[in-house]
Amino acid sequence: MLRAGRILLCGQNTSRTSWTAVLSRSCSQSVQSGVPYEHQLKDHTKDAPTEVPASADVVIVGGGVIGCATMYYLTKMGQTNVVLLEKDDLTAGTTWHTAGLVWRLRPNDVDIQLLNRSRDLMQELEEETGVNPGWINNGGLFIASRKERLDEYKRLHTLGKVFGIESHVLGPSETKKLYPLLNVDDVYGTVYSPGDGTIDPAGYCTALTRAATRLGGKVLTKCAVTGIDVQTDDFGTRRVQAVQTSSGTIKTNCVVNCTGVWAPKIGKMAGVKTPLVAMRHAYVVTERIEGIQNMPNVRDHDASVYLKLQGDALQVGGYEPNPIFWEDVKDDFAFSLFDLDWDVFSVHIEGAVNRVPKIGDTGIKSTVCGPESFTPDHKALLGEAPEVRGFFHGCGFNSLGMNLSAGCAKQLADWIIQGRPTLDMYGYDIRRFTEKLTDNYKWIVERSHEAYAKNYSIVYPHDEPLACRNMRKDALTDTLEEAGCVFEERQGWERPGWYSPQGPAKRLSYDYYGSYDYQLHDPNTYYERLQNDYTFDFPVQHDIIGKECLTCRESVAIFNMSYFGKYYLVGPDAQKAADWIFSNDMQKPEGHTVYTCMLNQAGGVEADLTVSAIEPGSGGPHAPKFEGRGFYLAAGGGAAQQNYSHIQTVIQDQKFNCHLIDHSDDMALMSIQGPKSRELLQTLTDADLSNEAFPFSTNKVVTVAGHEVRALRLSFVGEMGWELHVPNVSCLAVYHAVMDAGAKYGITNAGYRAIDSLSLEKGYRHWHADLRIDDTPLESLLGFTCKLKTDTPFLGREALERQKKEGIKKRIACFSIDDHVPLHGLEAIWRDGEAVGFLRRAEYAFALGKSIGYGYVRCPDGSAVTADFMKSGVYTLEHMGATYPAKLHLKSPFDPQNKRVKGIYDEPLPIHKVQA
Repeated sequence: MLRAGRILLCGQNTSRTSWTAVLSRSCSQSVQSGVPYEHQLKDHTKDAPTEVPASADVVIVGGGVIGCATMYYLTKMGQTNVVLLEKDDLTAGTTWHTAGLVWRLRPNDVDIQLLNRSRDLMQELEEETGVNPGWINNGGLFIASRKERLDEYKRLHTLGKVFGIESHVLGPSETKKLYPLLNVDDVYGTVYSPGDGTIDPAGYCTALTRAATRLGGKVLTKCAVTGIDVQTDDFGTRRVQAVQTSSGTIKTNCVVNCTGVWAPKIGKMAGVKTPLVAMRHAYVVTERIEGIQNMPNVRDHDASVYLKLQGDALQVGGYEPNPIFWEDVKDDFAFSLFDLDWDVFSVHIEGAVNRVPKIGDTGIKSTVCGPESFTPDHKALLGEAPEVRGFFHGCGFNSLGMNLSAGCAKQLADWIIQGRPTLDMYGYDIRRFTEKLTDNYKWIVERSHEAYAKNYSIVYPHDEPLACRNMRKDALTDTLEEAGCVFEERQGWERPGWYSPQGPAKRLSYDYYGSYDYQLHDPNTYYERLQNDYTFDFPVQHDIIGKECLTCRESVAIFNMSYFGKYYLVGPDAQKAADWIFSNDMQKPEGHTVYTCMLNQAGGVEADLTVSAIEPGSGGPHAPKFEGRGFYLAAGGGAAQQNYSHIQTVIQDQKFNCHLIDHSDDMALMSIQGPKSRELLQTLTDADLSNEAFPFSTNKVVTVAGHEVRALRLSFVGEMGWELHVPNVSCLAVYHAVMDAGAKYGITNAGYRAIDSLSLEKGYRHWHADLRIDDTPLESLLGFTCKLKTDTPFLGREALERQKKEGIKKRIACFSIDDHVPLHGLEAIWRDGEAVGFLRRAEYAFALGKSIGYGYVRCPDGSAVTADFMKSGVYTLEHMGATYPAKLHLKSPFDPQNKRVKGIYDEPLPIHKVQA
């Protein structure tokens, strides 16, 4: 078990009080362990139900806030035959002892909308149910002790304006007036959000279940789940059939696992992997503090501490670097708490006393240390499990369950009833993790620890984890490392980020940031390189990335994209499945490659990818043997599991007689791009690479440097180029041959930082950024990927036709600024003084010589967005509270006629001098 090392209190003082005094006094007193709430929903005299319903449309397991909120929304949406099972009493486990903080400003638009929904429901419930949920609107204050932190808060402040969230950037003196007990001597600035507050867990859950049971839902307490029946149907699909309980069996096709730290056990009953761990998470409640009444809650991320108003006292908590893992999770641990380990918790005392010095003269009334579930990326686990149809996750909330409760529960109810969420929930979808890692205990523990320890760290646009690296490496990883590659991590894969001229930067074993008696790595070159990106300004390597971009634009670059998902769709119904699953026309002869979307029933883009119609091969991962029609799918690696699962789900729902073959780990993918790419590759192959013989959007099996590969004439950067899909056994030989032959053309290795810039400059979409599940192809200007002019039905077609008829309510557009300011995304888009959207993604465009970004524009009155409306406005972008004149581009400002991808280079490259 990972336990905390002992922290020695050495008498370090603040300018006002000894911060050890409060700890010494509390340790010497008999401090009670218990929550500060007036009532709890525990009734140990209540008997288990004598019987359970014979069947239910949905069975929710777990009576915490997520289970109660999910039941509420399911019944509100008309699902009256819903049963909630709780092995003890409502709120048992984690909910009953939650701190109950509620805020809305986050560095993510989806999170903001989820948090907004929770806060709105907390305000609405009393009128609906007659039960006071315990909502207190006392506001929230974000403390910044340095410029970088205030810059981060200004990003949240700016994004909040788009969603109508009031907040104010304050200086130290203004902050002192708002919160007189606060020490502001070391405060750089603050952001005040008056709409924030707190909620009482018992009152909130009572109100939720009161409303749900009035609509027909059933709550059964003292009813433990003992098993989940899963059967395999005639098509080989595993589906939920029933839930076994201590009081009988309930037939159902849908189970929602809302059991927090117990979720892995419930998942195991159904053969489902649940990647979360249990940790002890704590706060303390002070004695009465005079003058603290009605003060806002405080989040001092730099000190890793929060101060929540609790009547006339404060709750003090935070995220320590050495949390205690609870590996032996007990089934009967319901309304129980752990003894507080002061050696672990004491790290928060100094920050608390420094921020509110009166805490140093105040005793501690009680301690609360209970179990919380944490995940490898500090995001909850939601959605249908890829292993078993009808088994839904609603767990792993990383101590944010109360805050996210209504927002996530509403999306989960949409998922269950409509087959999809309303918002882009990919950041919470269990399918964001590859199944190849979700049962890897080392990965789960290390990544969950790092996510916990860094929870209050500044969220920079290009940070990368240190934990559990080198889990998945391709044949080129070590060679590229020696070339100075600074790697990024996606789905366990090491992928190139950018190339440093300073030499290798190895990813070392995880040292837990020096906790648990681990020795810090010194030196740690990789970590030092990461810190170049710990800025909201242009990073140190800005010009290095620019050189990679411009070499691609002017000559040739090689991109290693091996971590892509590489799948084959084969079987008797392969053509039928392709026609239905992919939005573009799949009736293409072998040798053609198509860029397409995959949609859901509402027309939202579940993925974009390239699909190649191929002939049966002679064998090998690049040219497999099969009968009939076959398609080769190249899916973006970060979303590869989501792509794979979506296709599998549609195949199962439609009962197509076909299947996917996964060759993701068996091939490398090298993309050679630039004006000199044809000239270079032609020296290595006998295949004719001319426009006539090998046009854009086609594919062939060819021999390169004596090795057979599948070549696709494609580009994700806006240049002429080819992707080489190479069996692992040939990977190094082909790479070295390309680099040797490319030396005369000035070839360079380039990474994903260059791809990000080049693709945005050209106007290509990144899925889960400027293209998401809550966008349609019509909104994102990808209507050309949809076969609406044919009679061929496809998933999402009816929704698109309806949207086209009714009018499009948002449209994507490009914006550029002439000011030499870095844009990172989340900047507010203002049109004629009104907020009409925000940038989804932004980069520096090196050929254009300016910062650009893409975002969706809406009409303030909610009407359809036309080209005339967009062109008629005067635009500015707000970046960290400052506004800059912006130019709207309805087409890509770089090569708008798409000549370069076709090998037509008859116009000079508009290269501007890169500004340092």
